[in-house]
Amino acid sequence: SGQHRVPRAAAQLLAPVGDPQKVICVGLNYRDHCQEQAARVPEVPIIFSKFPSAIAGPFDDIVHPQDTSELDWEVELAAVIGKRGRHIQEAEALEHVLGFTVANDVSARDWQTRNGRQWLLGKTFDTFCPLGPAIVTREAVPDVHNLWIRCSVNGQRMQDSSTRHLIFGVPALIAWVSRFVTLVPGDILLTGTPAGVGFFRKPPVFLKRGDEVQCEIEELGTICNRVV
Repeated sequence: SGQHRVPRAAAQLLAPVGDPQKVICVGLNYRDHCQEQAARVPEVPIIFSKFPSAIAGPFDDIVHPQDTSELDWEVELAAVIGKRGRHIQEAEALEHVLGFTVANDVSARDWQTRNGRQWLLGKTFDTFCPLGPAIVTREAVPDVHNLWIRCSVNGQRMQDSSTRHLIFGVPALIAWVSRFVTLVPGDILLTGTPAGVGFFRKPPVFLKRGDEVQCEIEELGTICNRVV
């Protein structure tokens, strides 16, 4: 209607899903990301998680923990579940998706490689999952597996790829995860990151306080977070 509008600058956008039951993540799910670290392409999805307390808004700050010196970025396509299901067939999986959004799977690499390489602690510090700027409904995205996906740090392009390089697409991931757990509305599925993370650069590059990280996906929008 055009009524009751406020300037964007006067509003703080929250994460489109703030307290999901589950935040499910996928590792090594882009072919170019496997290549940059000389890793074998997985035969089945590699699944880990973040706690919902890691979620931050699309323009909120990322808090640099004192406990890490290897803070890294990972732009990711995130699918938001809209329909409950278990043992979902791949052919019907997209019917369980409400829509898609942009995520940054912020990672403390030193903690990711400690404790027997259990990834959870390095992935789930508070503010380690900026999300947004909004959920774009599934029907509004003609082909989610053919979108450019990018990340810049302080204006320098670090990741520049396409979701067509996903090893396991969204339907395959939903079918796989739902073999083990019931997916419920609001659950978030982060689908993996492409090549260009800081950890595998030569020499490695890590985020420091004052850096600005911008993650963007075609059709879905942009999130931008400052490291503090």
